[in-house]
Amino acid sequence: MKKQRVSNAFVAASWVALGAGMIGFIVGLARAEMLLNEKGYYFTILLYGLFAVVSLQKAVRDRLENIQVTDIYYGICWFATLSSIVLLAIGLWNATILPSEKGFYAFAFLLALFGAIAVQKNTRDNMLQE
Repeated sequence: MKKQRVSNAFVAASWVALGAGMIGFIVGLARAEMLLNEKGYYFTILLYGLFAVVSLQKAVRDRLENIQVTDIYYGICWFATLSSIVLLAIGLWNATILPSEKGFYAFAFLLALFGAIAVQKNTRDNMLQE
C-alpha cells in the first residue's frame, strides 16, 4: 500500500512554525538590551536545540522503521534535546529581563523546535514517496 504524500498545507505550516520561532527568537535577541555574551549564549542554545531535535526525530523514526540506531546515539539525542531545554530554562531563570520577555523567548524556542521536528518529518516522508 502506497502512503500518501504530506499535504502542502502541513509542509507550509511546518516551515512557518520553524521560521516564526527562529526569526522571532533571533529578532528578539538582536533588539534585546543584554550583553553580547548573553545574546551569544541564547543563540547557541537555539542552534544546539534545533540540531538536537532533528537528530532525535531521525533516530526515533529510524527505530520505528527498524533501521539500526545504537542505544548510545539514541540516548545522546534525548540528552541533547532535554539539556537544550534545561539550559534555556536556567538562562532565562537567571536573566535580568522582564517575565514577559522570558516567556517570549521560551515560546519562540519551543515553536522553533516543533517546527524543526515537523519539517524533518515532512522532508523524510516526502522523500520516501518519490
